[in-house]
Parts: sequence; structure tokens; C-alpha cells
Amino acid sequence: MAPTLADPFNDSSALINFVINQGNGVKGLSELGLKALPKQYIQPLEERMCMNSIVPQGSIPIIDMSNWEDPNVAKSICDAASVWGFFQIVNHDVPVEVLENVKDATYNFFRLPVEVKNKYSKEHSSSNNVRFGTSFTPQAEKALEWKDYLSLFYVSEEEASALWPPVCRQQVLDYMKKSELVIKQLLQVLMKGLNVNEIDAAKESLLMGSMRTNLNYYPKCPNPELTVGVGRHSDVSTLTILLQDEIGGLFVRGNKGDDWIHVPPIKGSLVINVGDALQIMSNGRYRSVEHRVVANGSKNRISVPIFVNPRPADMIGPLPELATNGEKPIYKQVLYSDYVKHFFRKAHDGKKTVEFAEL
Repeated sequence: MAPTLADPFNDSSALINFVINQGNGVKGLSELGLKALPKQYIQPLEERMCMNSIVPQGSIPIIDMSNWEDPNVAKSICDAASVWGFFQIVNHDVPVEVLENVKDATYNFFRLPVEVKNKYSKEHSSSNNVRFGTSFTPQAEKALEWKDYLSLFYVSEEEASALWPPVCRQQVLDYMKKSELVIKQLLQVLMKGLNVNEIDAAKESLLMGSMRTNLNYYPKCPNPELTVGVGRHSDVSTLTILLQDEIGGLFVRGNKGDDWIHVPPIKGSLVINVGDALQIMSNGRYRSVEHRVVANGSKNRISVPIFVNPRPADMIGPLPELATNGEKPIYKQVLYSDYVKHFFRKAHDGKKTVEFAEL
């Protein structure tokens, strides 16, 4: 039962009930036609996007992958990972129709009736590997984020067939499978940049032993300037491969520290960013950089990231090859699942998670 518009969600328990317990999400809030943002979503001033801090002509590197083994292309990938932590790739090996299909499937999932989506919520899902939710960590956040998501942790094709929503299952599997080649190309280049010339089976599973895909939905928002789609954070992955739609709204922290750079949508491109796991394994040579998503007052936006991760039971720390070159480690060995738990235990807080692994 939706609350009346005369008194929309003054009471936090009514909002939590509508958005989380009933599974309406922020999509449900958006569709109520609220004239004002519920107070639970109003971010403190310091977390809102200040338009003066946006670099007008700033751009992260755009890299053509059609000749990815060319030393100049390899150098531009390693430089981008070291300096920016973010870059876009074009002319890669993931077919455009696979990207379009997974975008359509994302919309199709979020169009499902609430009672169908809610079968995949934390309370009702038959597995932790399939999770429909909203915001980031609602129980730990002082202010909520304006985003709904479906998170799919890949274990096997059999499990995906049994547990993932039929409306998007095949499209997500295709997207993950077709992206794997590009992920391996990028990791090969990035490892060579660290003088790790051989990626054996053990190294491959450390770098990309587990994968999670999120379908993110950012519905249009009243007073978008008062809230965030996603707060400032860096990813805990090795690499993140992001497909965004044509709306835009992703911002990356620039090199000056207090400036933000918009990542403009380029049709057919993928946005690549270094995650904390790769920053730790590269002993800080590759940078995992803060980013955020703004809310939009006039359009719905979707994005589909693949998080390429170590396996939960892996120990991560600076790669042994770096130590043999006499490099002093700046991170300790940590159990990857402990690192991830630390990330999800708190609200988004910029780059603070990586302190967990610092010596």
C-alpha cells in the first residue's frame, strides 16, 4: 500500500517498509510522482556533487583495443591504470548486440512486478549469490542512495540456470562470457607492465577467480542535486568492466584531488577501472580511484558492471614478482573475503577501505 502524497514518508519506518520490505525500491518512489525528495535520501552537503568541482573539458583516456598487443597500446593501458585508474575501451571484442541485449534485459528485469523482483531480495532469495536490493548498505547509511540493483555472483552455468531471473539470465551470461576475452587481454597487458610475463592457472584464478555482475537502475529523481545515485567509493575488484547507457552521470576523481571528471557515454564502449585488489597486488603501481554517480531529474539510467575479483578464500597482497625486484611492500597479505566484508560493513566512504590492507 503506497502512502498518501500529503505526508510521504515523514516516518522512516514507512519509507523502509515501502522501499525495502515491500520491494518497491527507489523505482517505486520515483513512480509515485513525489514533488520532493524524501528526507532519508538527502545527503550531507559534503557528499553532494558541487558543480564547480567538475572539470569542464576533462576526459579519462579512450583506448582503441583493435590492436591490443601493439606495444604503444599496451603502454597506454598501463599508463591509464597508473595515472587515472580509469579508461574507456573501443573496438574491443564484445559484440555490440551482446551489450544492447544486456541493457534491454536490465530494463526488462526492473519492469517486472514488484512481487516477482522481491523474490530475489535478501529476505526471500534462495541464495546469497542472487540479490535484489536498493541503496548500498541501508542499515549502515546515514543517508540512502538513489539506486536499485540486481546482483548476480557467478558460480556455474548450472547454478545460474537454476537461480538467476529468467528475464535476464541468458543475456548476462553472454555478456560475461564475451567479456572474458577482453578481461584476459587487459590483465595480460597490465601484468606485463609489472614484469609478470607469465599468467599461469594459479595467477589467473587470483586475478579473476570470481565474477559478479550488477544490473543497476537509477530512476529519475526529484531534487537530484540533494542526493547521489552512488556515493564516493573505489571498487574492491581486480578490474571492473562497466557498460553504461547513453544518459551519463558517472564521475571519476581527477588527479588534483578535489576535481571530478565526467565519463561520457560512447556507444559500444566499455569503461574499465582498477579495483582495490589490483592496487594492492600491484603494490600501488596501478590506482583504484574514487568514483560516484549523480542522480538525474529527468531520465532513468541503467548501468551493468562486471566485477572481476579474486576468489573469497584467496590471500591478496603485493605480487611476489615485485618483491624479487627489491620493491618494499606497502600492503600486507589479507584474506579477500575479509576485505570485501569490511567494504560492505559501512557506508560508501571514498578510498578508506584500502587502509584495511596497509602496512
